Amino acid sequence: MERLSKELSWSLRLEPRSRQQLEDMNMDEASEEVAVELAAQGVIGKRVDQMESGFMMALDYMIQLAEKDQDDQRKSLLEVIKQTVLSHLTKKCPPHVQVIGLLCRTPHKESRHELLRRVAAGGGVFQGEKGTKVQLPGANLNDVANQADDLLETMETRPIVPDRKLLARLVLIREEARNMMGGGILDERNDRGLSTLPESEVNFLTKLVALRPGKTVQEMIKNVMQGKDEGADSSGNDEEDTGSRRISSGIAGRASVTERKPLPVRPGMFLETVSKVLGGIYAGNISGITAQHLEWVHQKTLQVLQEIAF
Repeated sequence: MERLSKELSWSLRLEPRSRQQLEDMNMDEASEEVAVELAAQGVIGKRVDQMESGFMMALDYMIQLAEKDQDDQRKSLLEVIKQTVLSHLTKKCPPHVQVIGLLCRTPHKESRHELLRRVAAGGGVFQGEKGTKVQLPGANLNDVANQADDLLETMETRPIVPDRKLLARLVLIREEARNMMGGGILDERNDRGLSTLPESEVNFLTKLVALRPGKTVQEMIKNVMQGKDEGADSSGNDEEDTGSRRISSGIAGRASVTERKPLPVRPGMFLETVSKVLGGIYAGNISGITAQHLEWVHQKTLQVLQEIAF
């Protein structure tokens, strides 16, 4: 813990002396932001390889404290440090992981699509949303989609989702990368290998399709995606809940090996369920639910996740 404190101390060298220097230079807010990011790049770039594994956890804790103290300046600086560290670590990752990092920092849907197109074409220079030029690696879209799916599955199988904004971004990335692959809903590359579907998601979807598409259904989707109602996190024992994972009981869910309660509705698994049911309709194996209704649910869910993500 002592070493973590030292690491955070050198990270925070930017405050207050550097802040004061920036103020003395009469910089506007935008220029000051860029200057702080450049300073963070210089300091962190030299030390990133020496960091302990708990550094990011300590940084998240300090951001929470700054938010609690309503210290916007300290929170802003800590977030710059966090993003800079993540940026340095991302550069050491495989191309498809780097792409996910870039997509997580790209708020506009059209820009993400353009970025994915460039990546699929072999990479190159991409102009970011603030006019900055970014060197893109070439990557396989299937690898990008699968990596995003692995990450979000890890988050969704925990009893409490640690970061719903990040989760929403990962779900969007998976869905957009899959969509751009062009294989459609029946594309075997998108198959997680689920022989049966999770009970919580199936029950919620059944409730949605029983109602006429409209504001009521959209509000239900929004609440669940935000972690309310059927999507509320488990409040039981963490260790016990983690063990339950995605195991569920009942005819709709996966085969049950325990009596534990299934996890609540999760965004990624919910869209996976919608796609699986849609795939069954297109293949002619399911009747009684219109594909148009399910496609509407899928579309509205993506819209809600876009609002949550950015």
